[in-house]
Amino acid sequence: WIFIVDQLNTHKSESLVRLIASLCQIDIELGVKGKKGILASMKTRQAFLSDPTHRIRFVYLPKHTSWLNQIECWFSILTRRLLKRGEFTSIDDLSEQILKFIDYFNRTSAKPFLWKFQGFKESE
Repeated sequence: WIFIVDQLNTHKSESLVRLIASLCQIDIELGVKGKKGILASMKTRQAFLSDPTHRIRFVYLPKHTSWLNQIECWFSILTRRLLKRGEFTSIDDLSEQILKFIDYFNRTSAKPFLWKFQGFKESE
């Protein structure tokens, strides 16, 4: 299993390291959180969770890359155009308005996202 995750602290937590060690049957001393071993720091926990020899492994996306994820772009549109200013009387009303917005958006505005970013230039 490979999980692609962002840089949130929860994706580098002590409990996640312990869970993965257990699920992968890795029977080693993990250390003490904040003091020693694999659990010593976020960096050491991330290194353990990223180890390609483990059956379950995490791949950490660089910081500030959520804009590359097209579903994040879509949710941004939904939030700005409907949810931010919307008034909803119930969960059913919210659900109905979201479905209506999706239908409207697909009929009037849906098109592939145009990627203009070409990467950062190396500093000279």
